[in-house]
Amino acid sequence: MKIYTKTGDTGTTALVGGTRVSKAHPRVMSYGDLDELISLLGLLRAEPGCADLPLRRIQIHLMAASAHLADDGRTSKLKPLDEAETAFLEQEIDRMTSEIPPQTAFILPGPPRAAALAHVARTVCRRAERSAVQIPDRTDADAAAIRYVNRLSDYMFALARYLSGGADDNWLP
Repeated sequence: MKIYTKTGDTGTTALVGGTRVSKAHPRVMSYGDLDELISLLGLLRAEPGCADLPLRRIQIHLMAASAHLADDGRTSKLKPLDEAETAFLEQEIDRMTSEIPPQTAFILPGPPRAAALAHVARTVCRRAERSAVQIPDRTDADAAAIRYVNRLSDYMFALARYLSGGADDNWLP
């Protein structure tokens, strides 16, 4: 199978279900942002000290969320998103924040490298959420994906602080 199809040469692509839309369609923008986030989490997984984090689990759930955001509603092949994954993120946030000092100010992203990457992932996650809420014909599955991505940005913030041991570089005006 060839990697290129030439079907997108005119600036369109197919959603899950077959509907062709502009590559600037809100659904395409949304799942494209999630694709970037999934790749960034792969980079974070490669960092020393990150092998035991549930980043692969998060990537897998983001792939499912991405498929739902790419769905044109003409297919029923997708399994519903597992809402327990959002609860899992909340448990992880609570666990990590219980192990570091409370946040006392706004934080400037910085070292160590893994913490800085987690902050970048947080900002990409926020962009993905902003893209997803612009989808005009959102479904219940889209809403579940948006909830997950919203919670994931909180997780990435907590993870960044956790990876720095709570040694935050505070911004004080």
